[in-house]
Amino acid sequence: MSVSIDIAGLPRERITFSPSPLAELCMTLHALSQPAHHPGLQSWTTATSAALDPCLADRLLEADFMWRSSFADIFMPFAGVPGGPGVPGATLAEELDLLDRMDDERFVMAALEHCWLALYDEGGGPSPLKDPAARAKALETAAARGPRQLDFSIRLLDDTARVRVWLRELLQECDEAFFAATWRRIEPRQSADARHKTEVLRRKGLPAVLAEVSGALGVDAAETRITVDKMVDGTATAVDPTVGPGLVFIPTHFGWPHLLVLHAPGWRPVVHYPLSSPELAPGPGSVELLQRRMEALAHPMRMRLCRSLARAPYTTSELATVHGVTAPEVSRHLTVLRKAGLLHTQRQGRYVQHQLDLSAVARIGADFIEGILR
Repeated sequence: MSVSIDIAGLPRERITFSPSPLAELCMTLHALSQPAHHPGLQSWTTATSAALDPCLADRLLEADFMWRSSFADIFMPFAGVPGGPGVPGATLAEELDLLDRMDDERFVMAALEHCWLALYDEGGGPSPLKDPAARAKALETAAARGPRQLDFSIRLLDDTARVRVWLRELLQECDEAFFAATWRRIEPRQSADARHKTEVLRRKGLPAVLAEVSGALGVDAAETRITVDKMVDGTATAVDPTVGPGLVFIPTHFGWPHLLVLHAPGWRPVVHYPLSSPELAPGPGSVELLQRRMEALAHPMRMRLCRSLARAPYTTSELATVHGVTAPEVSRHLTVLRKAGLLHTQRQGRYVQHQLDLSAVARIGADFIEGILR
């Protein structure tokens, strides 16, 4: 599973690295609503939540589906406004002004992205502002999220203009309450990272800079397609003439373990990448490797073999004797574990000994969290 971005013919200067205050505000709201996703931010989320005005905290609950379990594309308006700059604004006010330029249909589709997943289907889908079936589907999905979310969705569809004003005022209140101070602290590092990666792209090329962004990113030999390893399938193009060529990379301080890719039809693609990850994670493993490891450990016999291999090195014959099975059967199970990268194997004279790689097994929990949240 992966998201691929077509960059064939894209001029190098149209690949941009830039911070986005509005996108980062979205990530702070997500961290506040899902602190368990971000244990490294516990002190910030605890202090910020405790200091929030109760009325503001209550209002944030109304629209939290735009940042709690998914990330609405309205927080990257530069990518969705035809004829727009194609890059983030320098300030939150500039980006909110750009959001105001987005037409109602695009705004509603992006705001209700979690309800109306046809936005990411080829060609998009009918607008819930005009199509009764699309409206009913969006409201049905919103109802499953809760009464607050249903009420907000009804208001959004019935009086889009008023909700747009309400949302802008809400985000401005968040800026005054906590985000402005947070942004002053983290923006210099994001800008420095964007400048550094721009220079790496210029001096060393696309493969080198993608490797610095994330181990989940890759590019083909001809540099015509970028692949992002995620538990979702999708495609995007950075050379769509209707929206203009361009690919934007946005750093985030609050993002780990999320690696986000905006790949909606009719929008410029955006990669929103975390600046750093916990020390326990030297680099993200592939989704395919994670799946192999979990499948390898799920078999009852391999679980029993792992119990022995975790304690000491064993030969195939020794394992066969201990577990009462044939040596060829043990060999087949060891092959599965080895292909999953879970075994250390070494030769001692005439014998080959196997032992479980405990560090690789210990990584599975963190890899699983990162893989499903990436």
